[in-house]
Amino acid sequence: MPNEVIGRCPVCSQPMEVTELECPVCHTKISGNFELCKFCSLTPEQKGFAEVFIKNRGNIKEVERELGISYPTVRSRLESLIRALGYPVDGEEAGYVDEERYAEQRKMILDRLDSGEISVQDATRMLKNLGRR
Repeated sequence: MPNEVIGRCPVCSQPMEVTELECPVCHTKISGNFELCKFCSLTPEQKGFAEVFIKNRGNIKEVERELGISYPTVRSRLESLIRALGYPVDGEEAGYVDEERYAEQRKMILDRLDSGEISVQDATRMLKNLGRR
């Protein structure tokens, strides 16, 4: 099975571009600049959360139970996912995060690090990306 396309640069976290496509049967190649779908640019953690959220039909109680996390953490991850897809949350302008929300997201990342859910490298990357908004 082929590897999944990564949507973000592992060095600077900026969106990746696809520049060549190839047919696996006849080996026809097409070169150019192709956009990845919105979901391709999500982190593995965001993709995993989206899958659990969809599987549970958006039932937050079921998401809490399956992931073993609290209601505020589910809400925070959902809002982070919504923002990562380019949509505003609760009347925010796209791309804007107020200080209270920044502190909440920073705490969520540090809590995940403390619980061993993510590595130091992942936490560092996520905190850097949080500051870019």
